[in-house]
Amino acid sequence: MKNRILFTCILVGMFLRKSCGQNSATEEVLNCCEGDILFLLDSSGSVSSYEYSRMLGFLSELLLPFSLGEDQVRVGLLQVGTQPRLEFGFDAHNTQSGLQEALGNTKALRGDTNTEEALRMAKDWVLKPGGARGARAELPRVLVWLTDGVKPGDVIGPMEELREEGVAVLVISTGHGNYQVLRQVVTPPVESHLYFVDIDDMSIITEDLRDAIIEILWAERLQVRDVSTDSAVLQWRPVLAGLNGYYDIRFGPAPSGGVVGGGAGGPGTSPSTSGGQYQRLTRPGDSSTARLTGLKPDTTYTATLTPESNLQVLNPLSVTFTTKPEVLSPAVVTVSDSEANSVRVSWGPLQPESVQSFQVEYSALPGGKLHMTTVGRGQNSTMLTNLQPDTQYLVTVSARHSYGQERAMSVKVCTEEVRPDLADLRLTTVGSDSVQVDWKASMDGLRGYWLTWEGQDGHGSTTAQRSSFYLPPNLLSTRLTHLPPTTRVCVWPVYRTTRGKGLCCTAQFHSGERTGRRHFE
Repeated sequence: MKNRILFTCILVGMFLRKSCGQNSATEEVLNCCEGDILFLLDSSGSVSSYEYSRMLGFLSELLLPFSLGEDQVRVGLLQVGTQPRLEFGFDAHNTQSGLQEALGNTKALRGDTNTEEALRMAKDWVLKPGGARGARAELPRVLVWLTDGVKPGDVIGPMEELREEGVAVLVISTGHGNYQVLRQVVTPPVESHLYFVDIDDMSIITEDLRDAIIEILWAERLQVRDVSTDSAVLQWRPVLAGLNGYYDIRFGPAPSGGVVGGGAGGPGTSPSTSGGQYQRLTRPGDSSTARLTGLKPDTTYTATLTPESNLQVLNPLSVTFTTKPEVLSPAVVTVSDSEANSVRVSWGPLQPESVQSFQVEYSALPGGKLHMTTVGRGQNSTMLTNLQPDTQYLVTVSARHSYGQERAMSVKVCTEEVRPDLADLRLTTVGSDSVQVDWKASMDGLRGYWLTWEGQDGHGSTTAQRSSFYLPPNLLSTRLTHLPPTTRVCVWPVYRTTRGKGLCCTAQFHSGERTGRRHFE
């Protein structure tokens, strides 16, 4: 008889443990977990038919207690051979009867031990979160590798990539695998996640391995969401649903090296947190969330959830989180309604309960005279007036808070340039197809003119005949030739940033007479 080597450890802090009088493993973990477990099964030629059947029997016993389904545990089986094959994916079996039947019908692949290709399939496809038939996003993923340890190939690199992507790796070796190699591929702690066991003694490690998997699946099951400066929401799996029990929740600032918990009901001092203050909540057994309020900004908290039930002994779960830092006003300053001589400045958040007043300072750049205005705490905008056109200003909004803090934020704003409208536009026909165009405009800031003409039919619709061109600012007239019988002519003044308001006229040629209609554009 071969020497039987077995490295196992007893996991502590398990969420689920047998209660007195409970002997059924199925009852113990029936509704415990949510996550995806992929088994990497060595079925190459180095594994005998006897060893292969023992491995399948071990998997059957290991998985039997778990509840399966979309909101429970999902299981996949990837076989290792010359050409690795996904025997069934995570979406294949939602019942124990279906899973057990599939395991019983599984046949070995034989051939070479192409573990590297199997790991590539696992990383790029099966364990890829959010993909078609892949793992579920934001849920724990576990890879359990069953191997005889014979020539596994270069697995350290691929396993490291999986671990870096958040996959927990556990290994069971039934042969004489290289301990130094295998200890590098598992997720710490090695004592809980690496097992060497004789093929005939695999049942010895069933409970320990199952506990290790449950520990991983439960590691992130107490979650924190909607964290703000003074509140957060705890979310958990309702393991007490249908049972007579409640959840005891304790939370407080995280001490160095301690966990919030212990003590008697109500807010008080917890012995286990070196005198730290904590608050306490209770929620009924069918609850799955609780809002924690009265928190301090930018503070790290630890929350502990303890399910209390007379039917099961359930150990607590803890989570640590940090509230968001307080956002002091002004946190944002915006500009709107910009005109040549005015601009509106707005800011936020308002925070009338803590702000005494707002002060707005502004000056033209560079080196302009400083102006100042004070705004009440209930107002979050003001209109700055009597500004110079086409000028850049530095605007600073500052708030004085009631507890002595001050905060300021600056922005640069530009007033609009003065853009006088075109003063007049006249069309004078010359012959049967030409027109003299004359206009009047202010020269302040003028960069030139943009002139367009387009032919129109008898119903006022535009024809394909049209033209546009730019004229320098010193010109106040031009002549257009070879025009259609009805032509619409428009002239716009052009300034540094945009066009000003222009004028349009329509010229019609009828036996040397001309009619025209003028309007603004």
